[in-house]
Amino acid sequence: MSTRYTIFTVASLTAFILFALAGNVFAMLKTMTLKKEPAIVIAAFGTTTRAQATYDFFEEQLRKELPEKYRNYEIRWAFTSEIVRERANKKFKKAGIDKRYRSLAQVVSNLEDEGYRKIVVQPLHIFPGIEYESVLRMVEGLRDAFTDFNLRIEVGEPLLQYWWDLETVAEVLGKDMLASGEGCNVLASHGTGETAVGSNITYLGLERTLSQMYDNAFLGSVEGITSRASALAKAKACKAKKVRFIPFMYVAGDHVMNDIMGAEPDEEGGLSWSLEMKKEGFETEATTVVYKGKEYYKGLGFYPEINRIFIKSIVRLLKKFEF
Repeated sequence: MSTRYTIFTVASLTAFILFALAGNVFAMLKTMTLKKEPAIVIAAFGTTTRAQATYDFFEEQLRKELPEKYRNYEIRWAFTSEIVRERANKKFKKAGIDKRYRSLAQVVSNLEDEGYRKIVVQPLHIFPGIEYESVLRMVEGLRDAFTDFNLRIEVGEPLLQYWWDLETVAEVLGKDMLASGEGCNVLASHGTGETAVGSNITYLGLERTLSQMYDNAFLGSVEGITSRASALAKAKACKAKKVRFIPFMYVAGDHVMNDIMGAEPDEEGGLSWSLEMKKEGFETEATTVVYKGKEYYKGLGFYPEINRIFIKSIVRLLKKFEF
């Protein structure tokens, strides 16, 4: 057999294989079943604490309160904190739990691979700050990455995107507050240490709203402009020696369990908010809720009225895909 004939044969065979593969890819593209309905992705910061139950509470409420035509839609969870994902996944693996925290990029990519071309992403962030802006950048990157696949992604807003929702949330929390003669209330938020972050306006607006609505409710933050020192100083001026801490975080996890309500000083001898007030002679407590027979600190995610703001946002975005 001549060399020329051998080369011709190999080249012909290669061309045939490439043609066959191209035909298979074309066939796959033609026959791939694309989903007509949208998928819903809930994007949360995440937690490795037992307060994960807050997410279960939200999903149960979401499935019950979605309009009937949307109730069978696929719901997935994405967790935006890389550190939380890593720690949680290690815990799941060690405990033999068949569960995994995935990033927003992983979840969206998986849905696209399954044939979804319409996706609603609803963050569970409270303030329009760094974490929420990160979600927006991630979604924009995913839109660019999947441009050729006609993937549409709609993103919801954080809880306090609008002033009227801020007032609604403050009113809802008022039901759990001590009355003026009973003591004082300290709302414990996360805060941000960076001055340029837009959410600082919302923190200051919330502080102002609370002062207008209640004479015994003060906003403090683990870090940032609405400081712990300021909130506790105001609480110490209360005539009634009782303080109720109200978590102003979606999940009342590590910060609430340790920074706010920690029963022992930390390794450096620092006191939790609760211990500092006890040292001043105050009785302290925090709002709690019983869910499936277990008691948890009551983060914002355990308030049905607050979850309803997020659910309305999801429904509004789902309706966009109907046109």
